Amino acid sequence: MPATKTQLGNKELILVGTAHVSKQSVEEVKSAILENKPDIVAVELCQARYSILKNPKIWSQTDIVKVIKEKKALVLLANLVMASFQKRIGDKLGIKPGEEIRAAVTAAEEMNIEVALIDRNISVTLQRLWHKISFKEKVLLMWDLLNSLFAAEDVGEEDIEKLKSKDALSLIMEEIGTKIPTVKKVLLDERDMYMAKKIADLPDKKVLAVVGAGHTEGILDKIKNPIDDISVLEYVPQKKKNLWGWIFSFLILTLVGVGFFHGGNAQGYEMIKWWFLSTMFFTAIATSLALAHPVTILVATIVSPLTTLNPALASGWFAGLSEAYFKRPKVSDFETLSDDILSIKGFWKNAITRILIIVTFANIGSSIGVFVAMPILTRIVLKG
Repeated sequence: MPATKTQLGNKELILVGTAHVSKQSVEEVKSAILENKPDIVAVELCQARYSILKNPKIWSQTDIVKVIKEKKALVLLANLVMASFQKRIGDKLGIKPGEEIRAAVTAAEEMNIEVALIDRNISVTLQRLWHKISFKEKVLLMWDLLNSLFAAEDVGEEDIEKLKSKDALSLIMEEIGTKIPTVKKVLLDERDMYMAKKIADLPDKKVLAVVGAGHTEGILDKIKNPIDDISVLEYVPQKKKNLWGWIFSFLILTLVGVGFFHGGNAQGYEMIKWWFLSTMFFTAIATSLALAHPVTILVATIVSPLTTLNPALASGWFAGLSEAYFKRPKVSDFETLSDDILSIKGFWKNAITRILIIVTFANIGSSIGVFVAMPILTRIVLKG
């Protein structure tokens, strides 16, 4: 699509909307920079993704144990799933995803033009999304993301033409956004606001910005009245989540206490028994489905009754650390990661993604156990 030019006070903005898997976009970006000779080239990248672009082998430096301890396993897994979809589409079109961004950075450096990174950190974006959606929406989102692993196989000629004129990831997010509006708000709308503010704050008089085609309209709309404080879009509201987690734990313990008080020790112990059985059973099933190491399955199962009552802990945290101990990723796992994420089999074969899957499955299993246990505990109290 052609570049859009607009005037912002004494600043000229040339906005180049691209499809992240289009050869034509690569040429359009190069031509736009060469013809317009901007003072600065702004690109849809955060520092983390820029580092990967400059050094693709940086993945080999990932500390998977640190990722698990910081509770970012699901964020990394979701990021890899989305990267998988774009790479599969790129393979169909004969181009690496994001090649036009790489071309923009390379062209700018060759012309001694400064490069500005204007996108929000991908980790912040995914964490904000995870905190804003409900448990039901999380399940729907993960299901849609997993389905995207197969979606590239069904892309026909008509779809390919659409992808040449629009950001592939934006198309997925728009589709998911019809079922989960928060997804579109966080992954598209908020980033439009963020990038518009970053562009508006650039002191240069002639700015050329390269962004996904799905962002151009939003950026042009929001840049006229940019947000005052960009930090509100970088905030991850963790405290609210922990508060509700402790309230939930208190309610469970209160329910069990009522069982002991009104029904006696027999009823109270029966409630504890069902809590343990439910959380342990579903955690064991989930980690088994993830093909975890036998010891990992045992560890996740044993800790699940307690971790489900402590918001600061998670059975997936213990499962991931256990799996990393027995099957710690090798350098070869990082080297083959880009190919392994192209298939479900590859996700389970690669030690890195398998650990992330095990963490996710363990948490999902224990959560299911909680939801199954709740009505059982309530029924026991009411019978007493």
